[in-house]
Formats: sequence, structure tokens, C-alpha cells
Amino acid sequence: MHAICFVGQIIGIISIFAALLFVIAKLISFHCRSPVEDGYGYAVLITGCDSGFGHQLALCLDQKGFVVFAGCLSPEGAGAQSLMRRSSSNLKILKLDVTSDEDVQQAKRMVQNNLPAKGLWAVVNNAGISDWGEIEWSTFNDFRNMVDINLFGCIRTSIAFLPLVRAAKGRMVYVSSIFAFFNCLNMGAYSVSKRGLEAFADCLRVEMASFGVKVSIIQPGNFGQATSILKMKSTSDIWEKLDDESKRVFNRQYIELANEYFIMSCKSGFKGAEMVISAMLHAVTAAQPKTRYLLVSAMDRFFFQLIPFFPTAVTDAVLSLSSMYAKRKEMLYSK
Repeated sequence: MHAICFVGQIIGIISIFAALLFVIAKLISFHCRSPVEDGYGYAVLITGCDSGFGHQLALCLDQKGFVVFAGCLSPEGAGAQSLMRRSSSNLKILKLDVTSDEDVQQAKRMVQNNLPAKGLWAVVNNAGISDWGEIEWSTFNDFRNMVDINLFGCIRTSIAFLPLVRAAKGRMVYVSSIFAFFNCLNMGAYSVSKRGLEAFADCLRVEMASFGVKVSIIQPGNFGQATSILKMKSTSDIWEKLDDESKRVFNRQYIELANEYFIMSCKSGFKGAEMVISAMLHAVTAAQPKTRYLLVSAMDRFFFQLIPFFPTAVTDAVLSLSSMYAKRKEMLYSK
């Protein structure tokens, strides 16, 4: 009996000692790593730089000395031309439609041929679109278009550029959304694309850890006013798309209410993108970037941090407290 107790004590001591060594190793690793605030010699590829977050991040990283490869859907468009006027010669515009294998491979060749000495430090997968509407107002093509850009576009770009980022032991950054885990009316297709994106980034993070590559997910809240991503539609735009059965179920009055609610919600969000750009910069340059950057108001943060841990019945009940849900139930099938 005494021998068993002695062995148990030895095992306990060894376990504690191993845990202490692990903590010490982590602390040493943390202090040995330095931030990449000075970007000279490093390159960063950003997708979706025509406007919004990508456009602003490209200018910020250019000012920090990085060679910036700014992927634009329309290189001759106003956004790309604005980047060229406002940046240094280190910023290079690439034609990059993330749904096109040809564009991605051409961009890869351009990057490889113009890499600075320290290589490709980061890829910021920012390109994306947003749309809204209930699932029964949507078509399969609506879902496919959303997923092609927001999910498959990121996967296509990541697979192409991962070898370069891995060689630099750099960063992969993905712009997701709170709608990856927050379920609500009218955002079905968008949520599907962003939830898939986070699953991809989570799996990639586990695989890349062995290579010293950090993977971060940016989760913006309501930044519709700060970007051009939101697609505004009139009641007529939605109504004319519906078949007779859908018109009978939803009726025009409800669709008008839903449209007004959506516009009002967008106007209540952040007017500037500073919080998102700051998170992106941290993910690219910090010695220890975060796995996730939840970007919501201080008031909303507690709620959104708890949502993933609530039982589904609880989250559904909380969402149903919205006045919009009650009005919706009353108005369905009404003439």
C-alpha cells in the first residue's frame, strides 16, 4: 500500500514538473519572438482591396514598409486607382478574382517574381460579399455565389500561397463575421459561407502549428456603414423575385417591414473601420497574434462571447425576443 502511495506521489511530482517546464518553454518562446512592426523585406498579399477593409489595410501596411500585393477585382476601377495614387512604389496592384483559378495562379506568379528578401509574410483573405434575405426568398445560385467567393475563394487562394507563407513561417488571416456563429433572420447564405470559412481556418491552424505559421480569424460585428459590402435592396427588388406561393406566405407588407428593419440595423453599426484595421494589423505584425478577434461594441461583447456556449434552445429563445420575430409571426399569411 505504501509503495502504491509512493509511486502516486512520484507521478504527481513528475506531472507538476512537466507542466512547469511547459509553461517556462512557452514564456521563453513568447519573449524570443519579436513583432514585425517594421515591414521592410517582407511581403503581404491582401485580397479584396477595391474598397473597404482590404483597401485601408493595404495603405496601412504600405506605410509600415511592407511590399503589398493588393488583389483587386477591377484593377482599372476607382478603388485600385486610388490605391496607386496614395501609396508608395512598394504597393503592387494585382488582378485577382478569387473565384478564378487562372487569376489566382497568375497572381501567384506575379508574387513569386517580385518577392522581397524575407519572402511572403502574410496572406489576408479579405475578399467577400454579403447579401440578405430569408432562405425561401433565395435561390440555389444565391447560396452558390456567396460560398464561391466567401469560402471557396479563400480556400483557392490559401492552397496556392501556403507554400510561400510556410517558407517564411508567417501568417494566414481570414475575415469572417459574427454571423459565423450568430444565427438570425435574413443572413442564411452569408452565415453558411462564414461558418464554413471558420471551419477551414480552424483546421488549417492545427496543421500549420507544426510549421510555425499562425492562423487568425477576424470576426467583425456590424460594420456595414464602414464598408461597401452590404447590398441594399428595395422591397420591389425582393418581391418581384418571389413566386406566387412565396408571395402568399410572406406578403408585401412583411417584406417591406423586413427591409426597413435591415436598413435600420445597418445604420446602428460602426461608422468607421478603425477597430477592424487595428485587429488586422495585430494579426499580421504582433509577436503573438490572437486566434480570434471578436470586434463588437463593449456592450455586446459579453453576449457574443457567451453565445457559442449556450444550448441551442437558449440561443433560439433569446433571438426570438426581438420585436421583429413577433411581428413576423403575426404577419405571415396575412393579406
